[in-house]
Amino acid sequence: MTDRTILIVGTYDTKDDELNYIAGVIRGQGGAVVTMDVSVLGDPTEPTDYSKHDVAEAGGSSIQAAIDSGDENTAMQIMAQGASTLVSRLFADGRFDGLLVLGGTMGTDLALDVCNAVPLGVPKYIVSTVSFSPLIPAERLPADVQMILWAGGLYGLNAVCKASLSQAAGAVLGAARAVEKPDTKRPLIGMTSFGKSFLSYMVALKPALESRGFDVAVFHATGMGGRAFESLAAQGAFACVMDFATQEVGNYINGSAIHAGESRLTAAGRAGIPQIVSSGCYDLVDLAGWQPMPGALQGLPSHAHNRLLTSVVLDAPRRRDVARALAERLAGAKGETVFILPTQGCHALDRPGADLCDPDGLAAFVDELTKVCPDNVTLKALDAHINDDAFVDTVLATFDDWLARGIVPRP
Repeated sequence: MTDRTILIVGTYDTKDDELNYIAGVIRGQGGAVVTMDVSVLGDPTEPTDYSKHDVAEAGGSSIQAAIDSGDENTAMQIMAQGASTLVSRLFADGRFDGLLVLGGTMGTDLALDVCNAVPLGVPKYIVSTVSFSPLIPAERLPADVQMILWAGGLYGLNAVCKASLSQAAGAVLGAARAVEKPDTKRPLIGMTSFGKSFLSYMVALKPALESRGFDVAVFHATGMGGRAFESLAAQGAFACVMDFATQEVGNYINGSAIHAGESRLTAAGRAGIPQIVSSGCYDLVDLAGWQPMPGALQGLPSHAHNRLLTSVVLDAPRRRDVARALAERLAGAKGETVFILPTQGCHALDRPGADLCDPDGLAAFVDELTKVCPDNVTLKALDAHINDDAFVDTVLATFDDWLARGIVPRP
């Protein structure tokens, strides 16, 4: 008797052997398989559970329309729309417990849409020739997607790619058996931060909020973490947002690859989720430490966090740019929004006497944000550092007021 069912998605006209190999490994481990073909031109050697025609029609189109487009990108987007719709429908009907999508660049493009159609807590694996590649934009990654590099897998089965494919098959089946899906009994608060050597407010806030009956998820705001945070906010997963580490916005506008997309700091606002926002590490732009310093940022002070990450300290004009970017993104918020602005520094190295302290730069940021803060945002200037107890006290006072007024529902 099988215990979990895995949905396998791929282009069976070109990846038939590989997809059938994965299915065989899963079945050999006691799992069940449902198959979906997202090909356009060819056909599988054996019928799949959901054909390419089923997929195209689920998206309101047809295989003939995809062929007639005469463009592979257009055709694949037709299939991506149909596959996402069909996968969402199948999950709602309880037809599978885990998802595995296989592909090169074409298949990976489709896979990102398909995995975004499945909620957090459902194992979703993309086996791709471009896993971990800069080709994949942060804003398209689902919050809990897993990626496995399909080594040696461009064409046909071989000893190298079987090693990758068999691990992927075991991983998705094992995940479907082991996953502890999110418990929604306690309302969830989404918080952003960095490691507590830089930002420490979560050490006091997490237990304080948990004692009030809430669960707290803290996201590491280094691009991928911020993207996961935005993805869940867009899904309405949070009862309240505490977005205190907004550095990814500054990263984005200054050309760093370590960002969470243009839409960072917007999802909670669009969803009407009450949010308390701050400026943790706003003054730093994180860069890949192993890459050359971009010309536009050369000459600015920098701090090597480790071999992977270097932080550049922004000058006053660029800090004003960050202030405007934060204000622009918050201006569209539909829910209650408070910005707590610590005027004595925004991370551990931004204190008097510390390596990255720049009082003039901080003053410029505070001045600019005060000027441009949108009318829908309550700005609370705080004569304290972000790592001081006063910051935590102000956050909790704001949150407790929202609880009392029903802006955040009580557990």
